[in-house]
Amino acid sequence: MNWNVYLSGEIHTDWRQQLKDGCEAENLSIEFTSAVTDHEASDAAGDLLSEEDKNFWRDHKSAKVNAIRTRTLIEKCDIAVVRFGDKYKQWNAAFDAGCCAALGKPYITLHAEDLIHPLKEVDAQAHAWATSPEQVVELLTYVLTRE
Repeated sequence: MNWNVYLSGEIHTDWRQQLKDGCEAENLSIEFTSAVTDHEASDAAGDLLSEEDKNFWRDHKSAKVNAIRTRTLIEKCDIAVVRFGDKYKQWNAAFDAGCCAALGKPYITLHAEDLIHPLKEVDAQAHAWATSPEQVVELLTYVLTRE
């Protein structure tokens, strides 16, 4: 079975690569997709249309350009993994989780225990909560290989 797994959220650690490496080691047939993870490029996506003097309009345009990719990839995925780190607030990841819930796409949240309370609504709609990339690999291995 070949699955499309969308990776959402925190971009400052190597959790995406850990997942990819772990799934490859398990011989799982998975195509991974993701939002643009180059922070500067993502912030400047709206500049492709024209530069803005005000940050609000620059961010607004960039969010819309980035949404072309994220919305399309979320709609096409079989499951999403939504990572929340402790360094920054990942409002975009919470939004992605909400999109998954609205579209009926299953998702796994990935975060530390100290974020249980602030993410209670996001976790309530998730199909699983993991605390490490290794746990996500175990979940995906189970879902894709058990009969």
